[in-house]
Amino acid sequence: MRVVLITGAASGLGWQLVRACHARGDALLLTDIDASGLAARANELGSERVMALAGDIAEPELHARLLDGCRQRFGRLDVLINNAGITHRSPTLRTDPAVFRKVMAVDYHAPLELTLAALPLLRESRGQVVAIGSMAGWMPVLGRAGYCAAKSALGQAFEVLRAEIARDGIGLLMVYPSFLDTPIDRNALGGDGKPADHARSTIGRIRSADWMARLILDALQQRRERLFPDRGSWLASLLWRLAPALYHRKMSQRFAGEIS
Repeated sequence: MRVVLITGAASGLGWQLVRACHARGDALLLTDIDASGLAARANELGSERVMALAGDIAEPELHARLLDGCRQRFGRLDVLINNAGITHRSPTLRTDPAVFRKVMAVDYHAPLELTLAALPLLRESRGQVVAIGSMAGWMPVLGRAGYCAAKSALGQAFEVLRAEIARDGIGLLMVYPSFLDTPIDRNALGGDGKPADHARSTIGRIRSADWMARLILDALQQRRERLFPDRGSWLASLLWRLAPALYHRKMSQRFAGEIS
């Protein structure tokens, strides 16, 4: 039986990962900033294999509680899935710097710091780490400067980390999804830090969270290093590299309502 720690577990992709792992017989340590939502999910699972601890993933104190609880309750950790995330929809020039700092704290600092803290447990099990990046870390998405920056930093840091922890037998899977039907965009911040008041623009097909969760678990089973699930977004990232002026024209047309 694997022990899996999943952040951002109460909704969206996190919840679909929880459901899929639970169905496979895994023991689960779950966390989310939404305490009531997390408690409801844990009750829904109704299993002795589940432990839930609510808190802000950007706080190191929560990391310590999670890992102490994991060792005491389960005695091991096999998989850490860094799923929790936040985004914004706001032009760079009209975004409070505090919004950029918050997005960077949740999407970059938190997963890196939690992973580093979890390494002693993962070394014991020769386990695996998953980091949910984004194609926005590979190509600019207008109105998402902070999100693009955080996901780019996450991808670069974890690509370096992979080589450094491989010697300990720890695998690392970077996932690069594009647009998913999850609450991360419905709960996006505006430039003032309050919920964004305009609909999001998208590129390509919007995928379901359960579809993404299945692909992630299959990639974990294969101990893959990277997962690019959406061919359309991958091709768009190539367009950015090969013809950046054309990419910017297309992006500006598609996202005109968000940057005007």
